[in-house]
Amino acid sequence: MYKCIDINSDIGESFGAYQLGSDDQISKYISSANIATGFHAGDPNCMKETVTIANKNNLGIGAHPSYPDLVGFGRRPMALPYADIYNLITYQIGALSAFTENHKLQHVKPHGALYNSAVQDFLIAEAIVDSIYNYDPNIIHVVLAGSKWEKIAKSRGVLVARECYADRAINSDGSLVSRNVKNSVIHDPIEVIERSLKLVIDQKVKTIDGDEIDFQADTICVHGDTKGSVELAKLIRNEMEKNSVEILKMQQILSS
Repeated sequence: MYKCIDINSDIGESFGAYQLGSDDQISKYISSANIATGFHAGDPNCMKETVTIANKNNLGIGAHPSYPDLVGFGRRPMALPYADIYNLITYQIGALSAFTENHKLQHVKPHGALYNSAVQDFLIAEAIVDSIYNYDPNIIHVVLAGSKWEKIAKSRGVLVARECYADRAINSDGSLVSRNVKNSVIHDPIEVIERSLKLVIDQKVKTIDGDEIDFQADTICVHGDTKGSVELAKLIRNEMEKNSVEILKMQQILSS
C-alpha cells in the first residue's frame, strides 16, 4: 500500500545575537518548515534568512506563532481571551507572510504552550482556527492528530494536516506527555526511528504507559533545537525512503 508523509521541523528560532539550531543543515532532510515569528523566538532578520533557506531547499513554509513569551520560549501557558489569541495569531501570520513569495504560506503550526492548550481548550482552538481561516482559507492548519482541536478544525471545513512527533512520548488519549514528566522526550535514535516508521506504516503508536493506540497522521515533527536533530532527521528520512515511504510537502499530501 502506498505511503507518504511530510516531515516538518521548527526552525528560525534564533534571536538577535543568540543562535539556536542548525537550520541550513536540517532543512536538507525535511519537507516543511515552521518558522518562528518573533513571539517566542525569531526576529525580522532571522525570519528573512530562514525563508531564504526554506526556499533554497524547496520546503513548504509555515508560520510558527506563539504566546508573547520570549523569556519562557513560548512554553508557559497564558490565560488570554478569544480576541487576544485571534489577533496575536493574525499578527504573526502577517509578519512571516511579508517575507514570502506572493505573501503566501503553506501552513500554520502554533508553538509550545499555545499548541498544547489548543489540544484541550475549545476556545483557544476556535480562536486559532478562525484567525488562520479568515486570514487565508487556503492555509493548512497543523493540529495534533486525534485531538479536540482536529475535530474543531474539521468541523469548520478548513484544510487540516494531522501531526505526530518523532521524539515525544504520547499519553493514552493521544496527547503529548508534558515536558515536566520524566521520559517525555525520547532521545534514543533507534527508538525514535522505530516509532516513526510504526506511526506511518502501521498508523499506531505506543503510549508512555506501554499501550498501543491507533494514530493517523499526515506530518511528523522533528524538533530542530534538539541535540543531534540534524542527524536524526537524516536517519528518519533515509529509513522512510528505504521502507518505500515517500516524503512530500503537506500541500502535496492533502491534494493527493
